Formats: sequence, structure tokens, C-alpha cells
Amino acid sequence: MPPELVQLLPLVGIALLFWLLVIRPASRRSRELSRMQGALSVGDEVMLTSGVFGTLRELNDDRVGVEIAPGVVIHVARGAVGTVVQPQLGETEPEEN
Repeated sequence: MPPELVQLLPLVGIALLFWLLVIRPASRRSRELSRMQGALSVGDEVMLTSGVFGTLRELNDDRVGVEIAPGVVIHVARGAVGTVVQPQLGETEPEEN
């Protein structure tokens, strides 16, 4: 191998490692977030990127209505929805006998 090519191998290795550890996972997270935001439906429990929890009450193309308290609905950009909150076991109210 020519010496110039040998000198470039560490740089190519660093670029490949950077792509594997930083760029690829970030693009995967971005795709998953876009997919989740596209699959939202009324009634979903969500957490906004600001940390506010609520229930989706309206869906528009680029905005959603989130009920954060009984009778209090705020309208935010669809991109502000960070996660859909899965109901945990034990959060259900006990049944009366």
C-alpha cells in the first residue's frame, strides 16, 4: 500500500466510528419520533417535550389539542409531543365490591 493511503486509514476509521456511534442512532431516533407523531390518535396519553402530561383531544395537520386538566385544553405543535405514555399496571382504580 502507498504510504499516503496508510496515513488516511486512521481518519477513515474515525469517520466510520463517528457515523456508527453518533449519526446513525440519531437518525433512527428521528425516524421513530416522526412515526410516533404520525400515529397519534385522540385519547392517547402523551408527554410533551416540555414535560407536561395530558390527553389528546383534537388532532389537526400540524397542531394537537392536549387536555392537561379537566376542561383545560392547550393547542401545541404536533412536534411538541415527545412520547406516548403507556398506562402502567396498578394505576387503575380499584373496583368496588
